[in-house]
Amino acid sequence: MNDTTDLPQPAQSRTLAFSGWYPYLMGAAVGLGLRLVFSGSPGGRYSAMLAAFIYLAPALCGAVTVYVAERRARRGWRYYLFAPWLSTALMVAGALTILVEGWICAIVIFPLFMLLGSVGGLLMGLLCRLTRWPRHALHGFAVLPLALGMVEPDLPNPVARSQASHATFIAAPPDSVWEALNDVRGIREEELAGVWAYRIGVPRPLESITETVALGPDTPAGRIRRMQWDRGVRFDGLVTTWQPGRELAWRYRFGPGSVPPGALDDHVQVGGHYFDLNETRFTLTPRDGGTELRIDVHWRTSTHFNWYANAAARLLIGNFTEGILDFYKARAEQLALEDGQR
Repeated sequence: MNDTTDLPQPAQSRTLAFSGWYPYLMGAAVGLGLRLVFSGSPGGRYSAMLAAFIYLAPALCGAVTVYVAERRARRGWRYYLFAPWLSTALMVAGALTILVEGWICAIVIFPLFMLLGSVGGLLMGLLCRLTRWPRHALHGFAVLPLALGMVEPDLPNPVARSQASHATFIAAPPDSVWEALNDVRGIREEELAGVWAYRIGVPRPLESITETVALGPDTPAGRIRRMQWDRGVRFDGLVTTWQPGRELAWRYRFGPGSVPPGALDDHVQVGGHYFDLNETRFTLTPRDGGTELRIDVHWRTSTHFNWYANAAARLLIGNFTEGILDFYKARAEQLALEDGQR
């Protein structure tokens, strides 16, 4: 005998309205519960950076929203598509509220969560219309991320290496630009006003100073770039290319205490399992009336959703490189002006 308990009530016209909060709260609660389960360490089982969570948690959130709503009354396709947006928003807000998620990751991942929430909602809506057993399908939605969260860490982790490059013209000679690059102190917040990445929680640079050290395998150019950001972030750049007035490059070195807890989203640390900065290179080219300054930043992403993680990294790092070029342009032109007045 067929189970008809999952059948929706007789069809009735209803547009998307957010007056009935129960379906949305249920969808958000299930998604948030799954986030609490996926609180494992980076690279381990049930990490929040596993594709099993990133893809399936918002889909489950949308599916639960539509299933609960369909239990009360038949909904339309517009509801299946858009109602999960509110549920996923409540899910992310809940994760921020109970401090299991940081603002950086929440803002970056939310567009993907909205899309996948809609996929889950549309699929559940289709199942509710075509079958008499949507509850069984919902159980499958719930079990699948839990099962995959156990086995995904045993799969090879894809590695994507990328680069962002930008250039600007500076009305200053190469010597002034070189000085500005290697002795950066007292960076003011307004000097980086164009970098929106800092507005969503990325720590802001405070100073960056190149120091002379002993030659060694880690310091082939005999110099280290000491960098300090706010929130206590400190790390080094091991200088690999040192051609005064022409080219400067370094490899990043992050130690155990370089990024204090809470300075960045803890499950996505720079130099960690999922993301790393590799190299930054500045190239100075003399031009009529000044210098062309080019920056190339290389990084690594290692996730099972690199197509999205790498695109997000490119957006953030690209914004940073443009902003830092504007900063050095202003500093170098001010130095050149001061030198001309002496």
